[in-house]
Amino acid sequence: MKAAKCTKYGEPSFLRITEVAKPTPKKDQILVKIHSSSVTSGDARIRRADPWVIRLIFGFKRPRKSVLGVVVAGEIESIGSEVSKFKVGDKVFGTTGMSFGAHAEYQCINENGTLALIPEKMTYNEAAAIPFGATAALHFLRKGNVKAGQKVLIYGASGALGTIAIQLAKELGAHVTAVCSDENGIMVKVLGADSVIDYKNEDFTENGVKYDAIFDTVGKGSFSSSLKSLTKSGKMLLASASMGQMLRGAFTSMFGSKKVISGVIKETAEDMQFFKKLIEADKLKAVIDTVYSLEEIQEAHAHVDAGHKKGNVIINMNHGL
Repeated sequence: MKAAKCTKYGEPSFLRITEVAKPTPKKDQILVKIHSSSVTSGDARIRRADPWVIRLIFGFKRPRKSVLGVVVAGEIESIGSEVSKFKVGDKVFGTTGMSFGAHAEYQCINENGTLALIPEKMTYNEAAAIPFGATAALHFLRKGNVKAGQKVLIYGASGALGTIAIQLAKELGAHVTAVCSDENGIMVKVLGADSVIDYKNEDFTENGVKYDAIFDTVGKGSFSSSLKSLTKSGKMLLASASMGQMLRGAFTSMFGSKKVISGVIKETAEDMQFFKKLIEADKLKAVIDTVYSLEEIQEAHAHVDAGHKKGNVIINMNHGL
């Protein structure tokens, strides 16, 4: 089968399309024929080894698991002897977690993994635009204990994580302020944002408004200024925290009433079932920026690196939409 391998850390040009052995499912696994995946900011950060500590976790010179990608949307081709939750022919979407391997034509996933059946009338491309942003957004909103009536600001609201965070925060009953460029203002309002701040022309930390939660989805907000814009018991949610921000956050949380939440997210199959129900109720929509083929993986990564995408960058394996 075809797969995109990361041959060493650095530029998108270090990604190579190559032929690798098609995997065989173990007794508790399903083999998914992947129709669509996505290139996430997480994929790009691992490829770049940004931050440097990634080398200590995933491999010093290159990723030990050279086929990146965590999002899958496809059809089950075969199952292990003990699988009972899924059957051949089921259309599923979800994530592979730390196993990666989704930038390939096939991948084996444990039947108890972060998976659910794709809602009817949803394309594979649309399904691939949900898991990354949804699992991360839900994790941080829960950790931040976001409730109905609270004021929540989402920084980087037009990206893969931000577009989902808006919708989930509204589902929780929060008043949502979206920070993005003016050109994306209409889109985020359609998704549910109550107000929009154009970061190019206005600094939200200078408008005097206090928020119960500030969700920085892209790691570009000012730590100190954002902290001052929280209520006395407010929470700062950092989806892309640097090591320095994590340390400052731990210190802030330890000695003050304001809390800073970062770190690795937790994903579950129950979460995917929750997203499936929201999609079926027309309360969660996919946002797609661009669709690339697997052979265009370098261009897809370069587009993510540029930092201006609207929603998700999708990889379609050309098996169909």
